[in-house]
Amino acid sequence: MTQRPGRVMALDLGSKRIGVASTDVTQTLASPYEVILRRGNHAADHRAIAATLEELEAVRVIVGLPISLNGQEGKAAQLIRAEYEELAATLSVPVELFDERFTTTTAHTTLMEQKMKADARRRVVDKVAAAVLLQSWLNTQPPRVEASEAP
Repeated sequence: MTQRPGRVMALDLGSKRIGVASTDVTQTLASPYEVILRRGNHAADHRAIAATLEELEAVRVIVGLPISLNGQEGKAAQLIRAEYEELAATLSVPVELFDERFTTTTAHTTLMEQKMKADARRRVVDKVAAAVLLQSWLNTQPPRVEASEAP
């Protein structure tokens, strides 16, 4: 699949918060962007996601799919799949699911290594987890060849 140039946005869809991360325009590096607090209904949450998508001028959205360690999809994955379908129908760019195993654990470990206090970690862990997810996704993509580098 050929990637359109521009930023890619990732979502870590939690029950209370949505972590958002974004790539740079060259789709090389993922960075935490923001945390969206859930509003109590998907339509409002998805409007906030769409506003962030426009703000970032993202060309694709990656949604983390919580697959269990044994590769099975449990209740959480089913809920994410359902919300993913809603997002794919709502957003104006391609939306893709990607395995998010270990992203929150990796985010917590990274923040603890930075000696961040627990309350501060809680405020940012979701967007850091989204960045871990997005960087993992980027690492699976074929290298991009810029037009000036093409033979």
